[in-house]
Amino acid sequence: MDDYPMFDVFLTMLMFFLWVIWFAIVIHIVVDIFRNEDLNGVRKALWLLLVFVLPLLGVLLYVISQGSGMGNRNVATRMSAFGNHPVGSSSVASAGELERLAELHRSGALTEAEYARAKHHALPM
Repeated sequence: MDDYPMFDVFLTMLMFFLWVIWFAIVIHIVVDIFRNEDLNGVRKALWLLLVFVLPLLGVLLYVISQGSGMGNRNVATRMSAFGNHPVGSSSVASAGELERLAELHRSGALTEAEYARAKHHALPM
């Protein structure tokens, strides 16, 4: 183990984890480029080219110019994944929704199949 001192092991591990973090950032930015509806196809292609040809500069410029939008798109994606209900929302909203659906079903506004489908969507996962 004298050929490879402990500090070199630490530096190797640090470099490895920095590379993992770097690839995670690049993947996140590439996904955000495709998710960004404000950019047309040509601008998306130019951003991708910049990120892949000059990665450090491309990532830095994209985060500076699109940083606030990245957060908004990320929140919107997570909200849509949970049926537009905020993560951690209380079950009170679901109970109110179920009560409203039951009333519509009783009044005949919803068929049995529509009621079952709506109830499935209203229940938290």
